[in-house]
This record gives sequence, structure tokens and C-alpha cells, in this order.
Amino acid sequence: MTDGILFDLDGTLWDAVDNICAAWNLGLEERGHPGHLKAEEVRSCMGMLLPAIADRLMPELAPEERQRTMAVCAQKQADYLAVHGGALYPHLEETLKALSRRWPLFIVSNCQGGYIEGFLAVTGLGKYFRDFECPGRTGLDKAGNIALVAKRNGLRHPVYVGDTQGDRDAADTAGVPFVHAAYGFGRVEGVPAIRGLEELEGLLRAQDD
Repeated sequence: MTDGILFDLDGTLWDAVDNICAAWNLGLEERGHPGHLKAEEVRSCMGMLLPAIADRLMPELAPEERQRTMAVCAQKQADYLAVHGGALYPHLEETLKALSRRWPLFIVSNCQGGYIEGFLAVTGLGKYFRDFECPGRTGLDKAGNIALVAKRNGLRHPVYVGDTQGDRDAADTAGVPFVHAAYGFGRVEGVPAIRGLEELEGLLRAQDD
């Protein structure tokens, strides 16, 4: 029986790519580099750790400058999203409300510290989540953070809901069943999938019966 649901954030609970792109371009400009990123370039990096994103998006910069610039971009992102937020996927709050009546809910995302807190603050959805974690707080990869949140909250049979193959790989490494958010950024084959958040409760109930 499922005893907890862990969610990825970007591509699963909201789509903040356009505003992240705007914020990162502000960071590039502040460091003296023309803001040239396009939303699709940023979208292709969702789910990756920040150093890997910097390597992909800023290959023309020297490694040290690349990481300094990414740090500025991350701060710009936190400030920008705290005001502008992102686009919530349809039926998000009503789905979280219904799910939280039956299962405890959590967030595990590959983001910097403060990003999940910003999401919860700007959306007002913090009341539905028991705990969250990210590499910016722990230094662990996503698999490690999934395992950490499960252990910290005494979960024996959680599921992880995410939208990319990287999310599935992390869940597999952590020994946690995976549900693909097929409306998100990535394609994943051979696993249970939902085409909208409102389908999740029915899927989990069917699996538990």
C-alpha cells in the first residue's frame, strides 16, 4: 500500500521555464554577458543540477566564470520567481487537497536551496506538503534525497512522480516506484503514466486495491 507521494517540481507541479529564462538572462547581463538564452534551451535543462546546466548553456565561458555566472543566475531566479512565480498545471490545488487526505505529500527536486520554499510561498500550497528536499540543502543527488525524505518520514512504500527519464532513474536508484507525469518536459517509456494531475489519485488507488 502506498504510504506517501514524492513529487518532482519543474515539469510536474508547475512550468516556470519562461520566467526562469528571463531571470537567467538578467544574471548573464549582470555578469557582463549578453542575455541570449531561449526558453527551449532552458526547458531542455530542467531536472539537471546547476553545474551541469552551466556547462551546457555557457560553454563559451571559462569554467570558473561559468559557475560564478550560474550562481548569479540562480539568485536572480529565486528573486524573480518569488514575485512572478510559474504556471501551475491544471487542477493542481484541488488534486493536492484530495491526495493529502489519503497520503502525506512531499517534494524532491534538483534545485538550489530556497527554490522549493519560493514555490510554496508564491503559490500558497505549503499546507499540503509535509517535507521537501533538494541538493542545494543536502549536497545529495536526487536519488539520495528521495531516500532521505522517505527515511526521515518513515515511509516504507512511497511513489515518486516526475516527468523525465532522470527522475525515473533517480527513483529506480532509490528503490521507489515511479509514475510518469506525461504532460511535463520529458518522455519515459514502460512505466505507469498520467496525462494530467487529476489522474494520479485514481491510478494510485487502483494500484493499492
